[in-house]
Amino acid sequence: MSKPLSPETMALVKATAPALQQHGVEITTRMYQRLFVDPEIKALFDMAAHESGAQPKRLAAAILAFAQNVDKLDVLKPAIERIAARHVETHIKPEHYPAVANALLPAIRDILGEAATDEILNAWGEAYWFLADILINREAQLYQTEAA
Repeated sequence: MSKPLSPETMALVKATAPALQQHGVEITTRMYQRLFVDPEIKALFDMAAHESGAQPKRLAAAILAFAQNVDKLDVLKPAIERIAARHVETHIKPEHYPAVANALLPAIRDILGEAATDEILNAWGEAYWFLADILINREAQLYQTEAA
């Protein structure tokens, strides 16, 4: 399990919630554009959900919920369970998480510009890996159960 997020990181992530509410779908749409330059990763996704805009909206809502509740993770447990189960269904593995980080953080900067300071991006990087660790561990349990 990763170390808990610092109060400073949580405060910075929470402070981005209004920007995510306003620009979240733009950020996730840009993130997927960056992510899908890798055909192997693109093949893991339901492209109909992307073309309809449903997937970028779902991810934007999940990121916003995380930002709003970063200090109350128990609120997010049902969503984390759904996401982990979906990741197992679609064969997402721990090695895919760095590619998402490498697409998401620059997408935040692409869309928010100078408002996405290094301090904010560092906080989001820490928060991303904190959440990724939770998902990776839960997915490992689900993969083990599936294999048994």
